[in-house]
Parts: sequence; structure tokens; C-alpha cells
Amino acid sequence: MSTRNSQANKAAARERLRAERERQAKKDKARRQIIVAAAVVGVLAVAGGAGYAIMQAMKPSAWEAAKDKTLVKPANTTGSDGTTVVIGKADAKKTLEMYEDPRCPICSQFEQTVGPTIRKDVDAGKYKIQFIGATFIDNGSPGVGSKTALSALGAALNVSPQAFMDYKAALYSAKYHPDETKDDFKSRDHLIEIADTVPALKGNAAFDKAVKDGTYDKWALTMSDKFNKSGVTGTPTLKMDGKKITDGTSENAPMDPATYATAIDKALKG
Repeated sequence: MSTRNSQANKAAARERLRAERERQAKKDKARRQIIVAAAVVGVLAVAGGAGYAIMQAMKPSAWEAAKDKTLVKPANTTGSDGTTVVIGKADAKKTLEMYEDPRCPICSQFEQTVGPTIRKDVDAGKYKIQFIGATFIDNGSPGVGSKTALSALGAALNVSPQAFMDYKAALYSAKYHPDETKDDFKSRDHLIEIADTVPALKGNAAFDKAVKDGTYDKWALTMSDKFNKSGVTGTPTLKMDGKKITDGTSENAPMDPATYATAIDKALKG
């Protein structure tokens, strides 16, 4: 082999090696760019996800947002804010104030045992009732069921006083009333299922829409504020002429028909 050929071969080899190194360098650079780009995308994704999570966390809850809603007053109410709910014959001379929380287990017992007597008395014109709804159990046993059920009661009241009374009885019934620690009434669909046991509310599209849309959410909060300002600290509480109606041995409401009959007769005479 000539010296010339040997030098030419070496030069060609060096050129091939240089070209290969350039190609490899370009590949390495492209790989690094892809890795960096992927890392940036990943960081942005994490940051975006965190930002979205923060934004979601900062959004007011449905019930916080309800405070800023326009107040919609149910039909069959009076007063500037629609929280005066009086049911009974117009010529009944006395009014029984009833303070109740939808999630209250004692209210449930009271309604099951004494509720029918009250309904009978009201239908006979013995007295009217004024309902004041509370939602304080949502605070003690964290949840939103008291507020949501009270909103649904507003939707029932908008249908008729009879629908309101029947629906209230269904909510407090042994079949549907949940344990105080369970927030079953938070589900608007569940509240509609219970309403389907009430003739005036079964398949009532307007009622269903009002419950689902939270039409009376602001009203429920306004009614709850009325309870908070009343000075009453527990439920059920009964009052007539500003005086508590009790079982005669404590400050508690009468929990059986006989004791209630004695206490209400005394109140009506007083």
C-alpha cells in the first residue's frame, strides 16, 4: 500500500469519525431538549393542577354562595322576608310557636308521638301553628342536611300548607329520619324521594326543580337566622303567648299525647 493511499484512508476515517460525532452530538442535543421540554410541561401540569385545586378550594361552597342569592319567598308566607309561616284557621285565637330542626332526633320523636294530635287540633281550629326552622345541628354534627331539608320544606310550602305539613311529617317519620350523625338529608334527590310519599308533591315537576335548583336556599338561611335571633337554644321548643309549653317536670316539650294535651289546654286558658 502506498503512503498516499494510507494517508487518504486515514483522512477518510477521520472525516467519518467527525461526521459521526456531529450526528451523535445533534442527537444528544435533541434528546436534552425533549427532556427539558417534558420537564417543563410536567412542572406546568403540576402547577396548573395545584392552581386548579387552590381555585377550587377558594371557591365558596354552595351554601356560602347561597348567602348572596336573591331571596325567593315561598307562597303561603308573610313578612318582609317570608319567614312568618302560620298554618291553621284564620279565626283561631291562639298561635302555637314550633321551633324545629330537620335533623333533630328529638323533633322526630316529638312529631311521631305528638304531631298527629297537633294536626287534629289545628284542623279543628283549636289554635294555629307558627313554624320556625333551625339548622344548628349542621354545625354540631357537621353537614348541610338541616339547611337542605329546610329549603325543601320551603318548596313544599310554596305548593300548599297541607303539602308542607305532610312533607314535614314524612321527613320526621321513623322510616325516613336519619340518625343525627348521618347527613342523609344533604341529598336533594333523597329529599325528592321522600316527597314522592306526599300526594301533592309526588311527580310535582315544579317542586322537584325548586329542590334541585336550591330555589329556597337563601330563604332557609334567612329562616335559620330568625331562629338564631329568637333566644331559643334547643329543639323542639313550643311557645304560646311568649311562654314555653313544657312537660311540667322540666323545660322540655311534652313528648306524649296525654302530657301534651294537659299542657296545651293550660296554655290555651292562660
